[in-house]
Amino acid sequence: MKSLGIIGFGQFGRLAARILAPHFDLKVTDVSADSEAYARAQGYAFTTLAEAGACEIVVVAVPVAAMPAVFAALAPHLRPGALVVDVGSVKVVPAQLMLDLLPAHVDLVATHPLFGPQSAKGGIEGLRFVICPLRGDRHERMAAFGRSLGLTVTVTTAEEHDREMAYVQALTHLIGRSLVNLGIPDEQLKTPSYQHLLELCALIGGDTFELFTAIQTQNPYAAEIARAFVGEAQSLLEQVGAGPPA
Repeated sequence: MKSLGIIGFGQFGRLAARILAPHFDLKVTDVSADSEAYARAQGYAFTTLAEAGACEIVVVAVPVAAMPAVFAALAPHLRPGALVVDVGSVKVVPAQLMLDLLPAHVDLVATHPLFGPQSAKGGIEGLRFVICPLRGDRHERMAAFGRSLGLTVTVTTAEEHDREMAYVQALTHLIGRSLVNLGIPDEQLKTPSYQHLLELCALIGGDTFELFTAIQTQNPYAAEIARAFVGEAQSLLEQVGAGPPA
């Protein structure tokens, strides 16, 4: 089996390991002692960044804010012909960082698994996986592999991904996080539409605020959509005479 290193063993890194372990010789690394303890308890080979970075395939599963430092540390350890993949929730910024900071002798693919530990609890069959080719043609094999796992794979550009995600992800998380913070209750007289709001809260309630921040600030198209949504909500309240929110 090909060697695959996962750099960053938080919530998504652990999910990725569970999915990929049957298919690769897996090595994982993280700066957190808790992540190291979890990896060893699960039987994963926990190692250094240098050793994980020397694998044939390297998956970087760290927050976008940490990527510049991680890519800079990773670059000297990458073997010629290796494939480097990120799994960030936004794509324009990580794609440019990889192109700028990683050596020309490696292939690059930016990806976004549109699922996490909560939504993948029942398996990944039918879940969406986005691939943005950056350098080389390995994205074609990656797409085929994703489909063999039952994923619904879409190949697109980083720019088009972020434009769509400004609605699909940034706006959804803004609404959902607001409802989570509001603490909307599971009411006895709930309607189907209200049930959908409760389900949204359940899906994203466990996400870190770090992830929420990245989705809202690292997507170059998200702020415009957020302002339009807040402005429309205020306008609607004004139209019915309730006035803008205090």
